Amino acid sequence: MNHERLKTFIAVAEKKSFSEAAKILYITQPTITAQIKALEEELQTKLFERTTKKVEMTESANVLLRYAKKIVHMSDLAKKKILEMENTIHGDLRLGCSLTIGEYILPEFLKTFKDAHPDVHMQVEIANSANIINNVKDQLIDVGLIETPISDKQILVEQILKDELVLIAAPDYFPKHMTHITAEQLRELPFIMREQGSGTREVVHDYLDKAGLLLDELNIVMEMGSTEAIKATVQSGLGVSFVSRNAVKKEQKLKLLKIYQVKGIPFFRYFYIALPKNRVIKSITEHFIKELHDIIEQKVESNLIHLPAGNA
Repeated sequence: MNHERLKTFIAVAEKKSFSEAAKILYITQPTITAQIKALEEELQTKLFERTTKKVEMTESANVLLRYAKKIVHMSDLAKKKILEMENTIHGDLRLGCSLTIGEYILPEFLKTFKDAHPDVHMQVEIANSANIINNVKDQLIDVGLIETPISDKQILVEQILKDELVLIAAPDYFPKHMTHITAEQLRELPFIMREQGSGTREVVHDYLDKAGLLLDELNIVMEMGSTEAIKATVQSGLGVSFVSRNAVKKEQKLKLLKIYQVKGIPFFRYFYIALPKNRVIKSITEHFIKELHDIIEQKVESNLIHLPAGNA
């Protein structure tokens, strides 16, 4: 059986849609239809029942799906082993990063990796953590770097770096003598928050919930999908926000923003690598993850990355 036809069949079976399968495989819907038809003719059986609203798998399709996944897995594994024998690092690496990682932490790592491996073609998508996870599952990206732990039977996650969230405000927003904010004061402050699905928002929600303060109790005056937009809005004096300490190094140095901690609530989190379960991970992806770990370890030892004390 043709490898590409089997991959197309698996995509249609998992997405229950010819059009969605076409999107994740980057081919046209007529091509999807032709490949499924050719597979049906080869096997002399019908694989899908199609209506105007949905696609249903036949019994034959359910049987084929179990074997097709194994065949594609073994084929991908064989290709990987052969490439490893060649001992060269080249090809495409599709990377998804949540906003804080992609905008403030990853760029210097990407430069180091690219300098070492010029034959690697990299595509980087910046989105929130929820979108990154969906794209990993749909095979639109090879690996994701996200800001919140997730529990998903299709995804493997691994901690790579610790981060601290801080409350930011304009330099003259609070009295000069103030260095900390109480949980009770948070209820009265106008907040500019990240959008639903953001890793930063999820971390803030979790810590406030543990402290007995619901996110809904905050006075959220605005939601934004960009940390840069949030910083500019906070700088204007419209309100306060929680962001990564790594995101405001420049503004803090230039005294454009001040950072505060909340008494009794340590806003620590980890950044995570997200990979698909039960799929062959490309050699180039494994090399990237290994070198990312090495670079982080070197920079932490050289005090070039801020790692706060305490438990996440």
